[in-house]
Amino acid sequence: MMVEYENIGKVNAPFFKELEDSFKDVLHSGWYILGEKVKDFEKEFANYCGTQHCIGVANGLDALVLALKRYNFKPGDEVIVPSNTYVATVLAIVQNGLVPVLVEPRIDTYNIDPEKIQLAITNRTKAIMVVHLYGKLCEMTEINSIAQAHQLKVIEDCAQAHGAHFNGRKAGNWGDFGAFSFYPTKNLGALADAGALTCNNEDDASYVRSLRNYGSSKKYYNDHIGFNSRLDEVQAAFLSVKLKALDEINNHKRTLAAIYQDRLDSRFIKPVLDKNYFDVFHIYNVRHTKRDLLRQYLLENHIKTEIHYPVPPHKQKALFKLFQNKVFPISEEIHETTLSLPISYSHTAEEIEHVIQVMNNFEE
Repeated sequence: MMVEYENIGKVNAPFFKELEDSFKDVLHSGWYILGEKVKDFEKEFANYCGTQHCIGVANGLDALVLALKRYNFKPGDEVIVPSNTYVATVLAIVQNGLVPVLVEPRIDTYNIDPEKIQLAITNRTKAIMVVHLYGKLCEMTEINSIAQAHQLKVIEDCAQAHGAHFNGRKAGNWGDFGAFSFYPTKNLGALADAGALTCNNEDDASYVRSLRNYGSSKKYYNDHIGFNSRLDEVQAAFLSVKLKALDEINNHKRTLAAIYQDRLDSRFIKPVLDKNYFDVFHIYNVRHTKRDLLRQYLLENHIKTEIHYPVPPHKQKALFKLFQNKVFPISEEIHETTLSLPISYSHTAEEIEHVIQVMNNFEE
């Protein structure tokens, strides 16, 4: 019995008929860029997130880049970002000519520590880019209070948090912008790269709609130095199909996470849960000091896992010069010990029980 970490074919299998029908609709429409399917999905996803606007873009990285581009920050301005995030979050800052200021997360939630944000603010700080890692919202009430006190923009990286919420308020509806990736492995995944921004400000939405389309709001008239970053009709149609099932997908993953939480041995550091936080478990991670041995042991027992992420941003070759001689011990501890376990929409409770049984027999 092989328990895969993820199998996108199996995840999408329940939707094949609807996906095929939606593709045929687009194919026969003769309209493939910024048509009715994109408009429909943008309305549906904005409604789902509780926001006024949604702007479909080509991918999650572009969503982050365009959100920052909206504000015309000056080269050298600083953006605070968690030190344990995926590299894309940092790349968006660098590609805007801005300076990423890495701030350590809390060791229990893995999300950026509001107290450390306060200490990192300088007169060059212009924004805070939070990351709702693994599917748990950051402490947005505290973070927004800090941002308001210092007149900073807040951009949410929601790539792992589709449908996650705190006290009923969903990811993407807390900051000035929410940036989403719909990469195929996400809880709401397209069948290729895709992304979106959510916001509640009409001017921000109009500006970014123009930026994604060559800086144009009217064909052949270009008001801004823009990009070609458009959610295409096919992926928008697919996302509309799967959005209807997102709550079911999230609840299924929460059910599997509850089994892990209840049955997995206490030797493994499990996620911290809070009844006020609705975590969607894009990733279910544990930590263990002998992570690599544990991973090899699981593979030998036909259980596949992943590491999110093996290398922190400050140690990436592409970014090394930005963070020379800087140390981030909490992030390094997380990156050295974290392991992501199977928790897909296609996994069954029986498979998760098997993973737990094997893990609990791990001899250190």
